Amino acid sequence: MTSRTYEVGIRSDSPMTVPVATSAASSTHGTTAGYTTSPYRWVVLAAAIPMFAITQMYWLTFSTISPQAAVFYHTTPLAIATLSMSYMIAYIIFSMPASMLCDRKGIRACFTVAALLTSMFAMTRGLLYWSFPLVVLSQLGLAIAQPFVMNPLTKLAANWFPVNQRATVTGIGSVAGYVGIAVATASTPGLYQSLGMGGMLRDMGYVAIACSLLLMVLVKEEPAVPAGPKAQRDSHFSIHDALTLRRNHDYALLLAAVMIALGVFNALLTAISDMFVSRGMSSDQSGLIGTAIILAGIIGGVMLPMTSDRTGRRKIFIVSSMATAIIAIAGMAYASSFPLLVACGAVAGFFIMGVGPLVFEYGTEIGYPVPESTSYGLLMGSGQITGILFILLMYGLQLHNGSMIIPLSVMIVLMVAAAVAAARVRESALLASSDIAADNQPLTAD
Repeated sequence: MTSRTYEVGIRSDSPMTVPVATSAASSTHGTTAGYTTSPYRWVVLAAAIPMFAITQMYWLTFSTISPQAAVFYHTTPLAIATLSMSYMIAYIIFSMPASMLCDRKGIRACFTVAALLTSMFAMTRGLLYWSFPLVVLSQLGLAIAQPFVMNPLTKLAANWFPVNQRATVTGIGSVAGYVGIAVATASTPGLYQSLGMGGMLRDMGYVAIACSLLLMVLVKEEPAVPAGPKAQRDSHFSIHDALTLRRNHDYALLLAAVMIALGVFNALLTAISDMFVSRGMSSDQSGLIGTAIILAGIIGGVMLPMTSDRTGRRKIFIVSSMATAIIAIAGMAYASSFPLLVACGAVAGFFIMGVGPLVFEYGTEIGYPVPESTSYGLLMGSGQITGILFILLMYGLQLHNGSMIIPLSVMIVLMVAAAVAAARVRESALLASSDIAADNQPLTAD
């Protein structure tokens, strides 16, 4: 493997080596051991947030109007469902190229590809709405754009933010995606009813152009002085760099935990309408349970990473969240009371969705000095693969009366295995070495 140097002066063949700060903070603007924070970091994050949101919104455009879309395009509900499934498949294929582009050329190059693909295919989807094959191609283009939007998130945090703010930043970006999911779920039926298919998709295209322009005008690559330790861009980056993570025991354990937990979550959210049919729940009640999951996930996606940053701890939040989620999933599997199912859904959403951004930031820290978008892309991509497998498992083990008690029981056992794997991962050495984390300084918009 080609060796490369990092800003803290270590080599990639010593992955567990971390920088140790040699001086305390020396100014009110956060200058520490040669690092400093720039106020412009908040502008960069704010410019990227709308793109994170609309990417997830476009993913679920047709899911809440599936019956109407099937009638409009004279096709089957399964064909409409493939419009959303295309995102998982495209992410698996294009996640690594997106990470390689981000690590080699930087976040602006990756965001440029994302902006071009998103604005172009969002508009073709709106202008050519009358043709289902052309809508499928446009949706596939939007799906390809997704990893180029999402994979730079942890690298953006590493480029612009100090170590003790990065999980919070990753959480904010992830919550923006959750908000996009919530907006799609809540607004798409009303937009379709008031604007029609063509008007709805065209307006979404205009929004994509506006968000793309905002991203390209305001996002800069990195500040003049780094905010903290991070991997350097390397013009000789290759796929072999990612393979070094195989020798990182902590990252391998975390990867196993994420593969299971993210796959279980994707399967549960996809099959949520069918999970409760045998228990007498209507589609409206299933929708309310799904809404509780998403809204609680938005809250958790802010609170858990922020609390982790303030305390300087990662592992305890991840392990406790997975353990609590197991109890909540068990409630969703075996309870028959609607209020109890809503409560269990909210708890599951808070801890599974809430801990997600923290897990991804944790992965970049224990994978350090492997580039941030590479470690993020591997974690996210693995969850998409298992998500597809677990969705097939959910329906493959479904009983004749519609009950999913058997696959849900299997999911609980898998989550126990994920929690055990996460419990064996060591605490983030990169975070522990930070003077800022040790001082437990509050998050400020200086």
